[in-house]
Amino acid sequence: MNQERCITVNGTEIWLQGQGQEVVLMLHGWPDTRALWSSTVTALADRYTCARLTMPGFESGPKVTSLDDMCQLLRQIIERISPERPVTLMLHDWGCVFGYEFAMRQPELVARVVAVDVGDHNAQALLRSWRPRESLSVFAYQFWLAVAWKLGGRLGTHMTRAMARWLRCPTDQDTITHKMNYPYAMQWFGTAGGFQRAAQIRLSMPLLFVYGERKPFMFHSKAWLEKVAAAPGSAVQGLACGHWVMISRPEAFHACVQDWLAVQTPIMDKS
Repeated sequence: MNQERCITVNGTEIWLQGQGQEVVLMLHGWPDTRALWSSTVTALADRYTCARLTMPGFESGPKVTSLDDMCQLLRQIIERISPERPVTLMLHDWGCVFGYEFAMRQPELVARVVAVDVGDHNAQALLRSWRPRESLSVFAYQFWLAVAWKLGGRLGTHMTRAMARWLRCPTDQDTITHKMNYPYAMQWFGTAGGFQRAAQIRLSMPLLFVYGERKPFMFHSKAWLEKVAAAPGSAVQGLACGHWVMISRPEAFHACVQDWLAVQTPIMDKS
């Protein structure tokens, strides 16, 4: 029943597991692949159909996928894998940035969102919440990765893997390359149009926001937590771990997600 199967949408492989009517579409960030969600699929596939992909360009495909192109791809994927019902988006890291934008552009295709560790990434409240040292740290690692993408080749990959080790990234080093850094080039160099057109985050659907409490800096503001916690049907949960919550605290993360999904209003057909 839970055997994984693969389809291709506009040149991108989408891996599906589970037989539930409700689809959970999972998007990862840097420097990961669809493998990030392996344990999460195991936890959810008895009740939901889990769909995951490796972000275009991270392994193969176009060198850079713009914000507009990513939103178009997500629409095509959802229309293929869940033509009758809106999906649940499960997002982490850069997956949050792309996923939030898509959910705001096409709210009729998204019933609810589970977002992990990245909140109001483009809000002034977040920038004001960072102390000077935190702001410098964020700039240093992100600009390093943007430059590594620009340089490319063996040097770019060496720089990328060195940063992943410094950040204590649990991803297998052998799978990490400079290709995975293009969102940082979009952020700092405006590559492929950058994120200048990304809207301030105002989701119209319920949101579960889960974040790691033990990090040198946060990717959300206090105002974001308060806003999410106060929204009907939404919830906030901090866990005693770092950025890769689903790897560091899988049991707690999956229990939180399962409980929240279970109490939500059943997903209705698309209007």
